[in-house]
Amino acid sequence: MTYHGAVKVGGAPDVRELAHLVITKIAVGPMNNNAYLLRCRATDEQLLIDAAADAHILLESVGDSLATVVTTHRHQDHWNALADVVRATGARTAAGRIDADGIPVPTDVLLDDGDTVNVGQVQLTVRHLVGHTPGAIVLLYDDPQGHPHLFTGDCLFPGGVGNTWGDPAAFRSLFHDVSTKLFAPLPDETWVYPGHGDDTTLGTERPHLAEWESRGW
Repeated sequence: MTYHGAVKVGGAPDVRELAHLVITKIAVGPMNNNAYLLRCRATDEQLLIDAAADAHILLESVGDSLATVVTTHRHQDHWNALADVVRATGARTAAGRIDADGIPVPTDVLLDDGDTVNVGQVQLTVRHLVGHTPGAIVLLYDDPQGHPHLFTGDCLFPGGVGNTWGDPAAFRSLFHDVSTKLFAPLPDETWVYPGHGDDTTLGTERPHLAEWESRGW
């Protein structure tokens, strides 16, 4: 089956099999959050991005072992199931340094811009984007046998950047960081896995950057 990334709460996960990494996308919770389970094909080590809700559903996909849970930012809908998942698996926790104090489960690994997080033999690069929250992070997997894969939390969606609640300074900050740290260095083929809803690509969104900047959201 071809990966499409369109998942619904209560429905089946969608699975994407890359040369070195398997990505499982799961929709959970009342806010239709996306959680992403990454598994290294060489070692079977697993990493979960955003234990957002419905711990029992996430744990069904996780199975026997989970090494790490990365929380993209401090908003509660992205960590509601974190305590239960960590309790069940013993996984270490990681989050952006500036947002970690807003996450009630202790953070074992504080992440800064340019840091790396490993899942088995696969390396993810951290990018810190300011605006949706002060310490939000996104994770980049630059597939050596394909195109980049970008897990953006609530910083980038189909149709625009994340919510900045009408704060012009926050919008300018987030737009700047998305433009310079994501769109500028990465190719159009980069696949975007957001914190809610369907996936997109940077190429699909790139023509609309000027429109986003002009409208201010």
